[in-house]
Amino acid sequence: MKSNHVVIWIDHKEAHINYFDSSKNELIKNSSIHTHLHHKANEIGSGNAPEDHHFFHKIIATVADIKEILIIGPGSAKGELLKHAATHDPIVAKQIIGIETVDHPTDAQITAFAKTYFKRVDKLKSNLP
Repeated sequence: MKSNHVVIWIDHKEAHINYFDSSKNELIKNSSIHTHLHHKANEIGSGNAPEDHHFFHKIIATVADIKEILIIGPGSAKGELLKHAATHDPIVAKQIIGIETVDHPTDAQITAFAKTYFKRVDKLKSNLP
């Protein structure tokens, strides 16, 4: 069954992909994440986790046939995923309808947040000429 709506909760360690038109949900873990990354004085670099394009590519490939995608999460990974999609798969990037900051919700909270978000988007679309 093809899904029309999906929400991706992402941080640098994992991505939870929740589909709305089926009972399918997926978890993609980042296998190359560096644990305990800290900024040290007199060291080169920001101390932030580097972008993992392989991780982002797996996520984008998983949702490539989705009509509307919402990306949520606590940090910068959601923006990095959007940037990756715009650079490497602009067709999927056009399907991303929003990015929102949320902390670490349960799957039920993610689903409730996304349902409300998609209803708002659908209502706005119906008001357009």
